[in-house]
Amino acid sequence: MRQGIPLLRAVRLSLVLLGILAACAIVSPVYAAETSRVEETAAIVIGDQPIPPIVRARMERTVAAIAAERMEGRRTADIAAGEEAEISGAVVDRRLVGYAVTGVTVTPAVRTTVEIHLAPWADTIQSVAVVSEVEGMPPTIEALVRTDLAGAEQVFSDALVGLPVAATDWASGALKRQLAAYMEEHLPEFRADYDADVAPTATVRLTVYPRLPVVRTVDLSMRSDTVPNAALLSQRTAMEAEVNRLVGVPVPFVARHRAALEERLGTQLDAMPALRSLHLTSHVTITPGERMAVMSRSDTTRYRLRLTGWLDVGRSSAKDTHEDRRDLRARLHAGRMLSPRDELYAEMDAAPEDVRFSWRVGYARTLLPRLTGELRWDVTDGRFSAAGSYAFHPRWLLRYEHWTDEGTGEWELRYKLHDFLSIAGLIDRDDRWLRLIGNF
Repeated sequence: MRQGIPLLRAVRLSLVLLGILAACAIVSPVYAAETSRVEETAAIVIGDQPIPPIVRARMERTVAAIAAERMEGRRTADIAAGEEAEISGAVVDRRLVGYAVTGVTVTPAVRTTVEIHLAPWADTIQSVAVVSEVEGMPPTIEALVRTDLAGAEQVFSDALVGLPVAATDWASGALKRQLAAYMEEHLPEFRADYDADVAPTATVRLTVYPRLPVVRTVDLSMRSDTVPNAALLSQRTAMEAEVNRLVGVPVPFVARHRAALEERLGTQLDAMPALRSLHLTSHVTITPGERMAVMSRSDTTRYRLRLTGWLDVGRSSAKDTHEDRRDLRARLHAGRMLSPRDELYAEMDAAPEDVRFSWRVGYARTLLPRLTGELRWDVTDGRFSAAGSYAFHPRWLLRYEHWTDEGTGEWELRYKLHDFLSIAGLIDRDDRWLRLIGNF
């Protein structure tokens, strides 16, 4: 009998513990619900008519802020949903211009939601027409700007269509932020201002104007390797007028549209009447900056026309006589390309020292990408020569010419100082000298 007493006590203790645990399980959710607090508020705005997305987002931020001020941190059990709905509706009704609050629903929870129904109490905007103006830009740049602005109308439509006419001032802040974001993405080199005529059919006048830095000066260079550079001078004035249109354009805008601007300038240069007959193809390079550099290179695949002059310095070979020496010369080269690698040409040399002219004809062929071979017949002196030149660097050229009648040759190493001037060292069997070569 005494052995059964401890067992009975153990059973009773287990039953008591089970009862306590069951009571805790029942009471704890109720207690948690009573002690939970509002940590976050969210707003849902529903319109009897469509509300512009930009305006709806601002409304929801406003309603959520009002709800947060009243309810965040409070116990959900202490929140009277009906009372809060009435207060929130009254506050929102005073703040929102052009809308009337038709219903409010508050759902207290850790994340409390406030649902507000609105109805416009005035005429709403049904359509928006945008008239844009680009200040201070030439027609070419204006066309590029308008291309970048192609979607700006949608910004105004998203912000205004469906909005009550009386509510446009209230929504202007959100519209300005949206417009600034659009400009930053599509046209960051310009600023934008707008003025709206509010009506069911609204009109918006959008004005864009450049940001700093802008192009202040343009340095133009015109070059050619296949026609005399002097031939381009006749078109320099017209080309300068075109590139100077870029003065006042934002530097980053020029950089972003550089390819299109380079192509346009090249096309305009090729279309000039004086150069069209030469079948030139021009490639323009723009280096954007406040002091911008523009370089054009105009070449033809049909002809090779060059005008050069040179001055020999230090040439003192004993075989030269006063009558033969011509240290100052000018050469006109006129060639016709038979193929991309083959050229048939004629050259005329003039020596101002003794007013002598000499002629020769030749054939040149590109043997390798930078190696050219030539066969020449000197019409004046009646002798034949063969030559080869190798441009082993954009500025360095090595040339050798051999005359068959005398069995002698001439070596030349040339360095290009810039597009108009080169310096060369020459050596033959009898002499060594320097030569200054000008490209005109």
